[in-house]
Amino acid sequence: MNDDSQILIARLLTHQTLRRDDRLVKRALSDEQFRQEVDARLLATGLKLLDNVYADHVTLALHRAIEPKIFGARDTWQNNNFGLARDGVALLVVLWALIILPKRERQETHQHADDDQDDMFGNEKPVPRAEDTSIGIPYKALLADFGDKLGKKTRMDMNLGILSKLGFIERRGDILVEGPLLDLLMDTDLLKERIINGALAEVFKRAPAQVVHIPRAVLAAANDTASADESVPAAAEDEVAAAIRDAAASANEMADDKADDKAGDKAGDTANDAANDTENRS
Repeated sequence: MNDDSQILIARLLTHQTLRRDDRLVKRALSDEQFRQEVDARLLATGLKLLDNVYADHVTLALHRAIEPKIFGARDTWQNNNFGLARDGVALLVVLWALIILPKRERQETHQHADDDQDDMFGNEKPVPRAEDTSIGIPYKALLADFGDKLGKKTRMDMNLGILSKLGFIERRGDILVEGPLLDLLMDTDLLKERIINGALAEVFKRAPAQVVHIPRAVLAAANDTASADESVPAAAEDEVAAAIRDAAASANEMADDKADDKAGDKAGDTANDAANDTENRS
C-alpha cells in the first residue's frame, strides 16, 4: 500500500476539499497507477474522488452504487446530507446556475472575468482557473429576484449562512462568490440543458445586467490584505467598491423593469423543481 494514497484520503476527509495544485492531488490526477490505488481504497468504503477540470478543488463523494442504501434508507428519499430544507436546496441550484454556468462558458472560451471581448488566440491558451473566471452575484439583486419565492430575507439569510459554512459559497461584503464545493455540486453535462431551458429558463433570457464581473482573486487579495493589515490597498479597494456600486445600479435598473420582475417570479416558482435534479454529495 502507498502511504501517499492514505495521506491524501485522510486529508480530504479532514479538510473536505483540497486544491488541484496540491502535490498529492496533482499526482492523483496525472499518475494513473496512483489514481487506481486511491480509487480502490475509496471504493472499499463506498466513496469516490470527485473532480472536474473547471473546478479549482477536489473532494470526496458517495459512490453512485451506494447512494440508494444511504439516501433511500428512510421512508422518503433524502436529497442531501447537509440538513438543507427544500428552499435551501433550491437556493443552491439558483446560485449554481447564476455563478457556475457563466464561469464554465468563460473557461471554455478562455476568457477571464474582466475580459470585455474574445481573444482571437484564446483557444491556444490553457483553461483559466476558476478564481480568475468566476463571477460575483450581488446579494441585494438575488434577494430582489428570488427572496419572495425562497423564504424572504430571513429565510434566505439563514440558508446563505449554511451554504457559506458548508463551502458552497463565500461572502465578500455584499457579493456572493463561488466556494470550493459549488462547481462540484452537479453533473453539468447531464443537467445544464434542463436548467437553462427548463426551471431557470426565464433567468437566462435576461440581459446579464445584475451580474458583477469581479475576479475572485481580486476579492481574495483584498480580504487577505485586510486580515494581515487592517488597511486594504487603495487600488484593490477601489476596484471592489466600483464593482459593488455598478451592481447596485444594475439591480435598481432591473427592479424598474416589470417584465423582468415577472420573469424572476416564474423562475423562483420553478427553482424548487430544479432542486430534485441535484446530485447527492457526501
